[in-house]
Amino acid sequence: MRLHTVRLVATLILALLVVPFAANAQRLTTAHRIGWLSGGNPPTGPNPSVEAFRQGLPDLGHVEGQHIVMEYRYAEGSEARLRELAAELVRLPVDVIVAPNAPAARAAQQATTTIPIVIATLTAPVSAGFVRSLAQPGENITGVAGPSAEFIGKQLDLLKEAMPSVTRVAVLIHSVHPMAFPLVQELERAARSLGVQLHLLEVRSADALDNAFAAMSSEPADALIAPPFPLLSAQRQRILAFAAQRRLPVMATDTRGWVEEGALLFYGLSHAANTRRAAAYVDKILKGAKPGDLPVEQPMKFELIINLKTAKALGITMPPPCSSWQMR
Repeated sequence: MRLHTVRLVATLILALLVVPFAANAQRLTTAHRIGWLSGGNPPTGPNPSVEAFRQGLPDLGHVEGQHIVMEYRYAEGSEARLRELAAELVRLPVDVIVAPNAPAARAAQQATTTIPIVIATLTAPVSAGFVRSLAQPGENITGVAGPSAEFIGKQLDLLKEAMPSVTRVAVLIHSVHPMAFPLVQELERAARSLGVQLHLLEVRSADALDNAFAAMSSEPADALIAPPFPLLSAQRQRILAFAAQRRLPVMATDTRGWVEEGALLFYGLSHAANTRRAAAYVDKILKGAKPGDLPVEQPMKFELIINLKTAKALGITMPPPCSSWQMR
């Protein structure tokens, strides 16, 4: 009788140990699937934006490979391929799609009206038709916005501060982009107050860059501004190669990758900070929040970076930096 009692107690203890283990195993094997949709190229090394997003997830209790599975898709500059990849993520299906820029967000928006979409650096999401308002996005899209049009005026102001002798600035404008008109308006306002003449160069496609280069060669400028249009970002190497050949200082706003590859100045938002905040949106959605009820955040962190190597090569003496400037 005693032996039977001991066996019964041992069985009950084993059962108590096995049940929680089985429940925990069930939680670990039921992972959420997150899609990362990008119109660019797959990173060949560490990507600050992607890494910031991935590092933000464990802090919120989501361990990749255990609680979540990441599905990375890169369209390598092809809009048609971007649409195909968005549809592919929907078919899997994923629980959330993270769209770090406007083309990816548009492709995701066209692919689904039900799967939550989290934006990370999207400029003017209201006027571009992604959300109803920043406070009440509605539908299935939310996240962190990109900079407003006003920041482009600050960019011209910083360029003039760094290079006081600048009087004529060439600007590449992707004229069919929804932000083109407000950006031009803000640039013209800033140019008038600074006494700077603008040479606006319309670029509708990658092929049109050659015409813009020819125009800059025939009518030289003191500097070139590359606004944050995805088309220009995809053609970054061509633009920087032309600028280096013409000894033309470049101010870029899209990503710090421009200044790392030879642009003189970068002024723009911190993509890493934005994508890390995007991880917080994913966390809230996975915990049951509706994207339409989560207000879109405005970017809070901006960076000004100077490439001293480029400055030296161009014979430009930069002014003493303030605390917000970064030297490379």
